[in-house]
Amino acid sequence: MKKLLLVLLVALGSVAAKAQEIKWMTFDEAQAAQKKSPKPIFMDVYTDWCGPCKILDKQTFHDPKVVEYISKNYYAVKFNAEGQPDVTYKGKKYSNPGYVEGRKGKNATHEFTRILNLQGYPTMMVFDKKGEIINTIVGLHTPEQLLTALQEQ
Repeated sequence: MKKLLLVLLVALGSVAAKAQEIKWMTFDEAQAAQKKSPKPIFMDVYTDWCGPCKILDKQTFHDPKVVEYISKNYYAVKFNAEGQPDVTYKGKKYSNPGYVEGRKGKNATHEFTRILNLQGYPTMMVFDKKGEIINTIVGLHTPEQLLTALQEQ
């Protein structure tokens, strides 16, 4: 009986943990979803070496209120500003031709970041239902700060 209870508690705990995660997608996937069911896009622009980006990911993006708000109101995108995958925006394809697989630390900057006019990392961007940038939020934010910034737009 104790083993059954333990298994049940572990199973419920893992379901609850999954319920408190943002379902991230690529920018191209979000744009495709937008065409089927229009909704703004929330984009987290990060790099692998960025300490504040990691804190934002582990703390703010796992806060239940943030997870609920972003999941309900946006298509959520994670974009590595030094990553390899191509991105299509407004009919133009952007890539990272200088990307070096397996490089430790900083890598080449993705061409798409130039379009975003980033001021630093982390940067969070909101695109309206037509794909236009309507809000840029720069830096590490607590859950409360991020929710306030998103609700003010």
